[in-house]
Amino acid sequence: MDSAVIQLLVLAGIAVFLILRLRSVLGTREGYERPPEPLPGKAEGSGSRPTFDVIEGGVDHDIADHAPQGSDAAQALASMKRVEPDFHVGDFLSGARQAYEMIVMGFERGEMDDLVPFLSRDVFESFDEVVQLREREGLSVEASFVGVREVELEDATYDEKTGQAEVTVRFLGELTSVVRNAAGDIVEGDPNAIKQQQDVWTFGRTMGSDNPNWKLVGTGG
Repeated sequence: MDSAVIQLLVLAGIAVFLILRLRSVLGTREGYERPPEPLPGKAEGSGSRPTFDVIEGGVDHDIADHAPQGSDAAQALASMKRVEPDFHVGDFLSGARQAYEMIVMGFERGEMDDLVPFLSRDVFESFDEVVQLREREGLSVEASFVGVREVELEDATYDEKTGQAEVTVRFLGELTSVVRNAAGDIVEGDPNAIKQQQDVWTFGRTMGSDNPNWKLVGTGG
C-alpha cells in the first residue's frame, strides 16, 4: 500500500479518536437547550461589552443601614460625611443611646447642671422649668434606668451654607420611676413596674467645627 495512503489512514484514525474523546468530556447538545445566561451586569442585546450600574465609591452601608437610599435623610448624611469623613452614622447612634440614658436620668433626678454641655438653651430651659416646678411643689423623683429597647434614625438634615446638621432619633426606653411628696409618700408610679417611654429627639451640631459634641436641640414623643 502506498505510504501516503497509510499516513492518511493513521491521521483519520487519530481524528476519530480525538472526536470521541472530546464528546466524552464535554458532552453533546441534543434537542432544545436554554441559551446561555448573560454575564452579570451585561444587558441583553447590548453586544459584547458588559454594562454596570456604578455608584461613585459604591454603596455606603453605614448610611444605607439607617436611611433609605436616595432619601433626603441619606443625602444629608452623605453631605455630612463629605465635610467630616470620620463621621459614622453607626457610631453616632451608639453615642446617642448613651446620651439618652444620661439626659433622661439627669432630668429625672433634677441634676440639670451636669446636662448643660449636652442641651441647647431652649431645651435646657424647658427641662429646668419642669424640675423647678417639682421642687416648688415638694416633689421628688426616684428613677432607675433599665435600658434602651430601640434606637432608630428618623430623619437627618444638613444646611450646606451654615454647616448646621440635625439628626432626629427615635428611642424606646425602659425605666422604673416613682414620684414622692414632701412626706415621702408615693403619689405617682410603681417602683416595681417597668414602664416604656418613647421619645423622638433631634441632635444638632455644626459640621467641620472644632467642637465634636452634638447637643439635644429638640424633643418630642
